[in-house]
Amino acid sequence: MSEWLNIPEDLEPYQGFVYCITNLTNDKKYIGKKFFWRDKKLKPLKGKKNKRHFRVETDWRNYWGSCTSLIEDIKILGKDKFKREMLGFCPNKFDCAYFELKEQMNRNVLFDNNYYNEIINVRLRKRQVKINARNNK
Repeated sequence: MSEWLNIPEDLEPYQGFVYCITNLTNDKKYIGKKFFWRDKKLKPLKGKKNKRHFRVETDWRNYWGSCTSLIEDIKILGKDKFKREMLGFCPNKFDCAYFELKEQMNRNVLFDNNYYNEIINVRLRKRQVKINARNNK
């Protein structure tokens, strides 16, 4: 199995990463994002009201993207014919979505046949700085 390149020593400060998977037989690439962590919620303890929240690791170590044509090529050629590389690390989900989009736009993935990417689907909202109402008076 092809291991990820550029894995950080400490994953704790990061929510996820932007990555590139390259087909080594034809140099075709896929740009995407993946999270290191997900939230797991358990029922409240007896007599309590709040749910218990935990951060657990996702399946990122064995992840090969969400593109069907990429996954088909991996099944046909084998995982050893692909390189998985982490391009950048993000402290939150907003940054992951933003930097995935930025990387896809910079590489012009929708117009370049050397990329597996067939769709760009992102929803971002400008970050709002919360201002205390008292400070506005």
